[in-house]
Amino acid sequence: LLSVAQLNDSNQVFVGSSDGMVYSLDAMADKPEPLAMEGHQSYVTGLVQSGELLVSGSFDGKLIWWNSQTREQIRTVDAHHKWIRQLAINQDGTMLASVSDDMVCRLWNLADGSLIKELKGHAEKTPHHFPSMLYACAFSADGSLLATADRVGLTIVWEVETGKELARLESPIMYTWDPKQRIHSIGGIRSVAFSADRSLLAVGGTGKINNIDHLEALSRIEIFDWEKGERTHEFNGDTYKGLVEQLIFHPEDQWLLAAGGDHNGFIKFYDLAEKKVIKQDKAPMHVHDLVVNEAFDTIFAAGHGQLVVWQMDAAKSD
Repeated sequence: LLSVAQLNDSNQVFVGSSDGMVYSLDAMADKPEPLAMEGHQSYVTGLVQSGELLVSGSFDGKLIWWNSQTREQIRTVDAHHKWIRQLAINQDGTMLASVSDDMVCRLWNLADGSLIKELKGHAEKTPHHFPSMLYACAFSADGSLLATADRVGLTIVWEVETGKELARLESPIMYTWDPKQRIHSIGGIRSVAFSADRSLLAVGGTGKINNIDHLEALSRIEIFDWEKGERTHEFNGDTYKGLVEQLIFHPEDQWLLAAGGDHNGFIKFYDLAEKKVIKQDKAPMHVHDLVVNEAFDTIFAAGHGQLVVWQMDAAKSD
């Protein structure tokens, strides 16, 4: 399972799978019965939901709009000519962002599927002349900013209304190149998130890797004051290895949630004021994606062969 979305703060969730299907299920049922939604031809790596609309993005380059109640397709858009890696939706549910290995971020009208604008700033090739990938995107809480991040550790902050590039932030440690054995690279920024007040931008990936055939490096998070271009925090994983696949800030910036993994998985909470981990646990699988409900007390996570639900204890959140 590669992506997850939650329906209207309920226990009804949708998951995108490597078999090209989107599945709908009640995550809290005693015996969940996934209902398949057919439409994509390959990995479903992006899912977002707003009201009755669900949008999925895939390796096949297509975006599909669904009615989340009836599970019927509303429209299909040939959105990118390469793998769609991630989707994001702004807070008022009017705009959808998609990023792809064609190195373009496209902004879409969520209501009718029309293209609003394209954001181009990431290089198509790595410094070693291999194809790059555009892995991650996220809106700020007020919807005025969008961040996109790529394989070589570059994050760009955009002004949504104008499409203007506002900042470039570099995290070179998250990109590993092997010039001798494999002539290949690994890593990249896999997740981005703005703090609630939009002053900070967190990016997640992995540290330097010795053997690029494996995700053997510890997880890594860097946080920037993006307007100043200054790195304010660095968190090198002290226990868990692999990629940070998802980052979510608490709506009042009380903590930062991170999840990911290698062949195993992890979930972590960070206190930015104290610059420390306040909670971390092993996940039962590599976590590819997660969402938090509106009450911020329940986490739904999708990963290798499993959907996992965590309940957060508000009394212990601080």
